[in-house]
Amino acid sequence: MTHATILQQGTIHCFPAGLRDEQGKLVNAEVSAVLYDGKRLILASDKPVPGEERSAVFAMPMTAQGPDDSQLEYYTAPLVKQAVKYEDLSLTADGRHVLATTGFDRIDSESHVLNDYNHLLIWPLGEPEKVQAVDPDPRDGVEGSLELRTKLDEAVGFPYYKVEGLAAVPGERGDGLLLFGIREQGRAHDDFRYVSRIVGAHYEISDTGNLVFIDKMREHYAFDPGHHPAVRYDCGLSSLEYDPYHARLYLLNSFEVKEAGEERIGGYLWEVSLGDFRAGSSPALVTTPEGLPLEFEHKAEGLAVLDHDRLFVAYDNDRHLGLGSVDERDERHACEAPYTLLQVT
Repeated sequence: MTHATILQQGTIHCFPAGLRDEQGKLVNAEVSAVLYDGKRLILASDKPVPGEERSAVFAMPMTAQGPDDSQLEYYTAPLVKQAVKYEDLSLTADGRHVLATTGFDRIDSESHVLNDYNHLLIWPLGEPEKVQAVDPDPRDGVEGSLELRTKLDEAVGFPYYKVEGLAAVPGERGDGLLLFGIREQGRAHDDFRYVSRIVGAHYEISDTGNLVFIDKMREHYAFDPGHHPAVRYDCGLSSLEYDPYHARLYLLNSFEVKEAGEERIGGYLWEVSLGDFRAGSSPALVTTPEGLPLEFEHKAEGLAVLDHDRLFVAYDNDRHLGLGSVDERDERHACEAPYTLLQVT
């Protein structure tokens, strides 16, 4: 069983304080994804970050003292700026490419107006300017990973769904297996239930550096966090992360519910070995060293493995500004995103 201890908590500045959008509204930091590439934290927001020199994907060094937001770098390639509603990031199984997925939670069958919500992007590690769309529409000039959208439709089996997890794990034939975590599924955006399902397909990297699926997209895993007696609220999957140091997969859940008229947010962390994952065995809930459930006090949406025994958790609290135990201040600024650094044993 895996135990976790909080090493550090704080906030990171994602853009200048007081930044406003084209309608004059204050922009809120909503970090939904995080990845560690060995030097930098790469983070992504599920809301656009306005400004020609900015984007919803940005990076900063990870130092011994924590994330250094004084060296913020935005990824501004047109394709990166075009995609909307980023939900998770992953390295390919060989660690040589970065993958970024949007939510795939909306599409317009009559036009291409919502295509930006349907993107899986890939670029070589450290070279975001070489970004490509994975599995694009075969019609020239039509943006988006629309062939992938069709494959996800078939694998998920519902007219509405939301992708919030992404992880690449080693395949059993020398290839890779790309996994998509499904958080919501149902008939429509206002008629769904929270789930923790994982669909995916094996892939290879082509000579042009793009990802190519080599078998059929299908369900690989599913579990119900509510079956665990320690889970207090209805959860949905919010992130996936492969841990190459221990050959295991981390599954992050988050919740946002109303209780006695008050909104509650938080999350839970689970782990499962690749062997147990392939066998369909239930994941284990990560606990404190005392054996109590590790329940996050913020809406845990992004997870990154830093090294053999440290994890970085990013929170997307939407419009909630409270900081709780993260900081001695009562509230964060809208430009700040809270985080937690964990040690796992």
